[in-house]
Amino acid sequence: MNYVPFGRTGVNVSPLVLGCMMFGGRTSPEDSCTIIDRAIDAGLNFLDTANVYAAGKSEVVVGEALKRNGKRDSVFLATKVNGRMSDDPNGLGNSRLHIIEQCEASLRRLQTDRIDLYQFHRPSRHIAIDESLRAMDDLIRAGKVRYTGTSNFGSWQAVESLWAARELGLNRFVSDQSPYNMADRRIEREMIPMCQTFGLAVIPWSPLAGGGLTGKYARAERQAPGTRFGDEARPNMMRRFNEGVLDVVDGIRPLAKSKGCTVSQLALAWVMSRPGVTAPLVGPRTLEQLEDNLGALDVEVTAEDAAAVDGLVAPGEHVADFFEASFAPNLHRW
Repeated sequence: MNYVPFGRTGVNVSPLVLGCMMFGGRTSPEDSCTIIDRAIDAGLNFLDTANVYAAGKSEVVVGEALKRNGKRDSVFLATKVNGRMSDDPNGLGNSRLHIIEQCEASLRRLQTDRIDLYQFHRPSRHIAIDESLRAMDDLIRAGKVRYTGTSNFGSWQAVESLWAARELGLNRFVSDQSPYNMADRRIEREMIPMCQTFGLAVIPWSPLAGGGLTGKYARAERQAPGTRFGDEARPNMMRRFNEGVLDVVDGIRPLAKSKGCTVSQLALAWVMSRPGVTAPLVGPRTLEQLEDNLGALDVEVTAEDAAAVDGLVAPGEHVADFFEASFAPNLHRW
């Protein structure tokens, strides 16, 4: 396993991050523990979850798995705050009240005394960033959080936070999570260059386009029931999957065949190889999916391969909507 620097922190992390969104929900607690154990045994030392995943159950399962295997101290453990966790008027957002309350709740669920990376799951544009940063800084000074990061921020919002942290003498963000895959390359325009300029680690989510780049979906009027894109009643999800995504799959399938790897392994390896990327998140639902993800570590992406992908989706462009579906138009809701 070739570990990589996590931004400018001095921490070394695995080139793949185990995303734990499925655990405690679609993936049973027992199967989740099996996947976590296998990932750690394979050398992955970075786990990422969030308080809202399965309404807190993901954190519970992750905490239980790390307690069982005794590997907590060898894992870089990340979680997030922002989403609604109760019906209380203050039960969501990036206010000091919610941040500190949810940090304590996450620590209990994870059965740990510290969170290695605590991230804002989304921005709260109605809350001044210095209010949020001071709460995070207090948690760091109390030893409950090691580092802080952003997720789904605009590049200008991340820069604003860095400016505020410098002006006020607060601990600054060290990383960003944004969607990035062959079908959605928009973070190449500003976010990745910004992160490179200021030394932020880049940990892309959805490197397989929500499953659209796995190669398992066909050109059909309707996808198979029970699959992620088989439910047409989920319009936000359906916006992430279209003919453009299938065109990308068709374009890279011969490349994957020539390399003796799966389509999903090539798509994942491509994200891992991109300039500025630290480590993409994978979110396996099954052990079989994790094994396929791990195979991407052995796939080499050449300059010719990268040029072929550029011919399918130009740098900085997109054929699937991720920011629109999950972030930009919904800012007022968070």
